[in-house]
Amino acid sequence: MAEKPQPVRVLYCGVCGLPAEYCEFGPDFEKCKPWLIQNAPDLYPDLLKEANAKDADNVSGQLQSTSISDGKTPSGGSTSKQEEVKRLPGGKIKKKERQEVIIEKVTRNKRKSITTVKGLELFGVKLSDASKKLGKKFATGASVVKGPTEKEQIDVQGDISFDVVDFITDTWPDVNNLKLPVFFL
Repeated sequence: MAEKPQPVRVLYCGVCGLPAEYCEFGPDFEKCKPWLIQNAPDLYPDLLKEANAKDADNVSGQLQSTSISDGKTPSGGSTSKQEEVKRLPGGKIKKKERQEVIIEKVTRNKRKSITTVKGLELFGVKLSDASKKLGKKFATGASVVKGPTEKEQIDVQGDISFDVVDFITDTWPDVNNLKLPVFFL
């Protein structure tokens, strides 16, 4: 006769309560990672490698921050200040957005054109108010839309790309403070 199947022993996560194989799909995977590294290293070998890499980064960071004192400074501590960089999942580094206004002219249907203004929100300008002012000043339709990068931008009907620069710098003086913040595309 066939052998009787043995019951399967399932390891449940001590943090979220899901089986350890399904922790990555649960709501608190970041909280589960230390528990998984300690109790189930064979299920997620990438976590173990990632933890070892973080430890190596911490050790190298500590080695770089320590310095040999030459006796001139009584404190003996490091004088250089380390910048903190925000790391995203996957090892990507989040960069700080540059404060610039980009004005782009897009042609549609041969003679019709649209002027797109991007980056005003970085200077503290409300885009809805800016679109109303642009529409009234140039007697055209202006609206706030999401661009291809999922950031909001202002679309103004017509080719006003050169006139809009003077209007923006006069209306919102904060935009004019930086050197060359306006770019044409």
